[in-house]
Parts: sequence; C-alpha cells; structure tokens
Amino acid sequence: MDTATAEWTDAGGGTGRRGGGRRAAAWCAALSFAGVSAVVGCRIADTDGVTPVPQLLAFLPWLLVPTAAGLLLSLLARWWTGAVWGVVLLGLLAWFIEPYGKTGEPAGRPVAGLRVLTSNVEFGRGTGSLIDAVRREEPDLVFVQECEYTCDAALKRELTDAYPHRRAVPGGGSEGSVVLSRFPLRDADGVPGTMGMPGAVADVDGHTVRLQLAHPMPPLPGGTDLWRRELDGLRAVAAADRATPTVLAGDFNASQDHAAFRRILDTGLRDAARLDGADRTPTWPARTTPAFGVQIDHVLVSEEFTASRARFLDLADTDHRALVVDLTLHGGR
Repeated sequence: MDTATAEWTDAGGGTGRRGGGRRAAAWCAALSFAGVSAVVGCRIADTDGVTPVPQLLAFLPWLLVPTAAGLLLSLLARWWTGAVWGVVLLGLLAWFIEPYGKTGEPAGRPVAGLRVLTSNVEFGRGTGSLIDAVRREEPDLVFVQECEYTCDAALKRELTDAYPHRRAVPGGGSEGSVVLSRFPLRDADGVPGTMGMPGAVADVDGHTVRLQLAHPMPPLPGGTDLWRRELDGLRAVAAADRATPTVLAGDFNASQDHAAFRRILDTGLRDAARLDGADRTPTWPARTTPAFGVQIDHVLVSEEFTASRARFLDLADTDHRALVVDLTLHGGR
C-alpha cells in the first residue's frame, strides 16, 4: 500500500500515531474493497459463484455503503490507489444497479385484461391477511406459496365461489403451493422441486395463457447447487414454448442480480414490476428489515403483455410483501 512508506517515529508520538491511523484506515478500506470486488467480479463474469457470493448478490445495491465507506477511509489515509479502486467499484455497482432485461410494447391490439396477485404466506401464517387482500384487490389469478394444509383448506372454504378453478401441490410447511383462477384451467406439467411449483393453462377470454408458479429453494449455504437447478427448471419451462403467452409468478428466491434469474429473463420474459417502473422495490424481508430488503417476488410475463399499477402489499404474519399487477394481453396485429 502507499501508506507502507509513511514515516514512523516515536518522537513526540504524533507522527507515529498519524501513520498508524492511516495504515489502519487503509487496511480497513482494502478489506472492504476486496469483499465487494469478489461479488462484483462474479456479477461481471455472469456467475453466482459460491457461498457467500449468491447471498450477497441479492443485496448488491447495498454494497454501495461499504464501498463508499472504504473510499472515505482511503481518502483519509491518503491511499490514492485505494481511492481509484473505490471509485471504479462505485461505478460498476451503479452500472449493475440499472434494471436488467428487455422492455417494449407489444405490436398487437389489446384483447384481454387480467389482474395477478402473488404472495408467500410464510408457512400459512399470512393466510387470513391474504384472503382479505384477495377480496379487496379482486385479482383474476392468485399464486400462493408456502400454503400448507390449513392454508389450502382456508382458501377452499373462503374463496372457492370467486375462484372456482385451482391447481395445487399439497404439502406441509413451505412445500404447499396453490394457483387460484377465475378463468378455466387445464392441467399442465409443473416444475419438479423441493417445494410445490404447479403449472396450468388458462383460458383467458378465449385466449390460451400458460401459468407457472415459482418457488425454488433459497440459496442457503451448502444448498446453492439445488437453488440453481430449480431455477434452471423454471427457465426450461419458460423456454419450452415461446409462442404461447406466459405468466410465471411467485417467490423466486432470486433477484435480477443473480445470473440464474437473469437466464430466465433471457428466454424473453419481462418483469412486470419493472415494466411499470417498480423494479427493485423490496419484497423480503418485510417484517424485520424492509428498508434494506430485496425484490425476490416477481410476476414475469411474455412479450404479449403490458403491465400497469404494480402494487406491493404489506400483509400481516408473513415476511414477504405481496405483489399485485394489472396485465393487458395483446393479440393479433
């Protein structure tokens, strides 16, 4: 480091203390920059790396904080190499914070409108709040994750009249998932996973729309390979039939800063929240540190859709915010 050449003398103690303080500041800055550089390097390489990189990538925008602190320490230490390092990192972070994925208006005329709601009810605890939200928002399609047996029974009891069509993967704890629909549904293969990810085909006012619920495993330490495989399974479904309008919604346990999630977008899907200017609105953890959260709950749509009025709902007894968005399906030219 540049500070390694700083003069050190015990005469009066002043110069020595200043030199030691600068060295300490430079070392703290270097450690901060090294950690951030590992994460940014994986982002540049379009890979999610190994633990703890996938976990840190979820919070990529917040890496601006340690980077800015490191830059300040570098300036105080007069470590000019570090200052350049910090400025470069800040520039790269700002670049990658920009929204990822395609946008654009469909060429065809509007043929149908539908409202979609997705919610992770955290082991069924937020079921009552979800039912209230569904009655208030009146979505046409509802994607529910972590809907265990009592949640499933409550949805059947309270919402069957309004949503006579459903597809579900029953399960306890976090494994159960349900899709509710006002539109008629046909069976479709879901995505195999640790937690339920049912699929269906909806008849939306005479137009075929593929539906797929997303709920891959989170990138837990020691479980990142499973997380990638299950996200790859969602990508395979998205890529299998690009000619049919598609809605892929749920808790992806991933953000746009994860390469595995970007590969799903690269099939041609668009993030509905981004289309409405609400990208990077945090959805988790809604209960503990919402201001520092990350958007991992998404509604992804194929290019036949436009999106408007994306709203994030705070529901009681769950650590996820629900997402509601209005979609317009466009058809023939």
